[in-house]
Amino acid sequence: MRGFLSALAVLTSVLASGSANAQQFQVSAYGGWQTAPHSNVTVTDGTEFWTAWEGRSFDMPPYYGARGTWWLDGLGMPNAGLSIDFSHAKVYGAPEDRPGGWTHFEFTDGLNLLTANAMYRFSDDAFRPYVGLGLGITVPHVEVRRTEGTTHEYQFGGATFQVTAGAEYMLTENWSVFAEYKGNHSWVDVAIDSGDRLKTNIITNALNVGVSFHF
Repeated sequence: MRGFLSALAVLTSVLASGSANAQQFQVSAYGGWQTAPHSNVTVTDGTEFWTAWEGRSFDMPPYYGARGTWWLDGLGMPNAGLSIDFSHAKVYGAPEDRPGGWTHFEFTDGLNLLTANAMYRFSDDAFRPYVGLGLGITVPHVEVRRTEGTTHEYQFGGATFQVTAGAEYMLTENWSVFAEYKGNHSWVDVAIDSGDRLKTNIITNALNVGVSFHF
């Protein structure tokens, strides 16, 4: 997360220095309530099962996110924007759904979703509804413990598709608050013990609240 924010700060600084104030930038931080419906899990050793997922958004480590947005008004595209969004989404596999011999199954140090998004806001007034669509990657922390062995590491997990819809309210010229819905469909394909691979599609739904700084 610290590395992401550092990279985001460098990116926005470079863009702002070359824009001569023609564009508007904002940096946002948010938290909220994130859930996920059940999904089918397959393993290359022939194991297959359905599992319910628990989000536990406020348990440590909590669900959170950060976003940098570049509004393109100065380029002749009123109310259109581009954003980079990171969210520390997480899911716990329900214990009662684990196969025999599985004692631990979760992605709780994050699915870690990183997306590039096209944004559109419907107003430039104090109250600003907006929507966004994006594509990106998942970097899950894979936590599987079963009879065959243990996996406990970060991996590249695959692609994710993101949709966002919300509204912000300008408190001052530089500060705003917002509330939004954010959904992701993530195609997770990761390595686990004994040379096997685990695949599942995870849909996360989140209701976020946050604060933004505009410059």
